[in-house]
Amino acid sequence: MARLRRKACTALFLFAVFVFGTMMGLRTLKPGDGLSDVAPGAALPPAMGAKVDRRSVSRDATASPGQARPAGGATKAVLSNSGPEGTIFYDVHIFYYSWYGSPHMDGKYIHWDHILVPHWDPKIASSYPRGRHTPPEDVGSSFYPDLNPYSSRDPDVLESHMEQIGASAAGVLVLSWYPPGLADDNGEPAEDLVPAVLDAAYRHNLKVAFHIQQYVGRNDQSVHDNIKYIIDRYGDHGAFYKFTSSTGSTLPLFYIYDSYLTPPESWSEFLTPAGAHSVRGSAYDSIFIALIVEERHKHDILAGGFDGMYTYFASNGFSFGSSHQNWKAIKAFCDGNNLLFIPSVGPGYIDTSIRPWNNHNTRNRVNGRYYETALQAALNARPEIVTITSFNEWHEGTQIERAVPKKTVTRVYLDYQPHGPDHYLELTRHWVEQFNKEKEQWLM
Repeated sequence: MARLRRKACTALFLFAVFVFGTMMGLRTLKPGDGLSDVAPGAALPPAMGAKVDRRSVSRDATASPGQARPAGGATKAVLSNSGPEGTIFYDVHIFYYSWYGSPHMDGKYIHWDHILVPHWDPKIASSYPRGRHTPPEDVGSSFYPDLNPYSSRDPDVLESHMEQIGASAAGVLVLSWYPPGLADDNGEPAEDLVPAVLDAAYRHNLKVAFHIQQYVGRNDQSVHDNIKYIIDRYGDHGAFYKFTSSTGSTLPLFYIYDSYLTPPESWSEFLTPAGAHSVRGSAYDSIFIALIVEERHKHDILAGGFDGMYTYFASNGFSFGSSHQNWKAIKAFCDGNNLLFIPSVGPGYIDTSIRPWNNHNTRNRVNGRYYETALQAALNARPEIVTITSFNEWHEGTQIERAVPKKTVTRVYLDYQPHGPDHYLELTRHWVEQFNKEKEQWLM
């Protein structure tokens, strides 16, 4: 009897060793070893109520710029990829602006010469200077770019930007977008630059999503037309960002800035299956992410038929949505309503170079500690995706793009010292890698 027990124990031990060895072997396999190239990553809210595979993001690893994908979406689902600058992660999105101009490319400075925006109260406005900045010595930013006041149309600038974004490990560039012929109040139309951005992103294994900005006359019908235009024009590009759901469908993702300016009843005509001009179930169905500013907006976002919400602003406490202390509660609301919550983290905030009266919303960088606090708050909420505000919104001082010390006769610019120009790119990579390590544990 004792001999049988010893044999049983020995067999059990050998079986346990076999199982352990098999599991360890599977954990150490690389994509080239016959497993799909899947890394820890993002989930999506379903666009039509279907459950979404939380470890499935579309990345067409073979399509060249402009190359159409085969019917049926024969894409490779991964959540990270190795680019020229190292591993990048597609569950980290970074807001990007292509509205800058300089004389050698555009005949004049654009946006670097931003006006000093007057306060809406004339009594307060009278206490502050008016006018506009005069580059290159005086730019509309509290920091000075390493690339100098550049043009977004400069191919060398685009290449440098993609290299820097890749170095930060963020895998999705979220491009600020206006329809053809339209621009913000201080810029000029730049929709024609989109193909160059897509091509440059593709060379660095990055993906591009679109950030639909507020413009005169924007409503649910015009956004419907915008989505159709973007997908028809760019949807087959190798860098165009899409998710893959558990049902095998791939869907683009769009951020809608200032979405609260349109009532939920109007959005529902576009974003719910019964809407008068719904995209649901059509060739233009997508994941639509609304901006949450006030707490009540979360109910409007749900009623409007959106698939999730993001917070955008990099000034902690500026709004309900941008306040770190509220992120867990917003995440719980989203989880309970099958929505995606995407917190936005930033390295700091200072827009007094263009809004001199807005000191109270300044958030000092504290050599990166403010950024790390925001990143930790985002991780604590356990989101599927994190957005970074921003790569290059220089007017509001939220950029992580390389900046350098600069002193002129009239100005001393802020800088990243005692660290170097790459400090925030390096901090971002560290935290992005940590985010994905932690997500791997959440999803086990």
